[in-house]
Amino acid sequence: MNFGAISAIYRAEMARFFRTLLQSFVSPVISTSLYFVVFGAAIGSRMDQVEGVDYAAFIIPGLIMLSVMTQATSNASFAIYFPKFIGTIYEYLSAPISFLEVTLGFVGAAATKALFIGLVILATSFLFVDFTILHPLAMLAFLFLTCISFALLGFIIGIWAKNFEQLQLIPLLVITPLVFLGGSFYSISMLPPAWQVVTRFNPVVYLISGFRWSFFGQADVPIGVSLAAIALFTAICLGIIWLIFRTGWRIRQ
Repeated sequence: MNFGAISAIYRAEMARFFRTLLQSFVSPVISTSLYFVVFGAAIGSRMDQVEGVDYAAFIIPGLIMLSVMTQATSNASFAIYFPKFIGTIYEYLSAPISFLEVTLGFVGAAATKALFIGLVILATSFLFVDFTILHPLAMLAFLFLTCISFALLGFIIGIWAKNFEQLQLIPLLVITPLVFLGGSFYSISMLPPAWQVVTRFNPVVYLISGFRWSFFGQADVPIGVSLAAIALFTAICLGIIWLIFRTGWRIRQ
């Protein structure tokens, strides 16, 4: 394992993050704060508790997941797409490093950015709502695994995309709707039975459910199922990336 190469890619990507701090960091925090104002204060004040939890506190895990998933995907996709766009991707392909080392560098940086933003949003939520995290270590574990898995997905999207429009297509038209329909602002037990069955085909449900369990000890699906869903999703993404580098699809073409 060439840790020097991984470190070089990682540090270069993190340097770009801090150069664009206003766009990369402040913007998601402000957007999430607006969600707290609209959903937590305006709507939450008119709703009863959800599963024994104040609505303003209930939506916190969903809001964090929304930001983390979109940020991890967007950061990773742009990180690998830009070298393709300017042609420097061939320097990585010709260097004596494996696909795993390239992936670890880019995905590790994207996951770190998303994790950093998620923790800051979590800290910001204490300014709006008073709540307690029942399982803080499990919360950090779920947050970290989500950052890694969606950064891997973003890496695949960045390789697949042929232009900047396609780069934004999946996060805007797929991931964001799945998060909104995945129980981020409600419990799926509130839905009619038929819609509960349909909702369980949404993979984001398992991520948000497990993450919410770490906060309040309540989940829409068993915690073991949530962990298995994350592990399966991560394994599938790694397999796709391995196949991409092995065949050169959208990289050498």
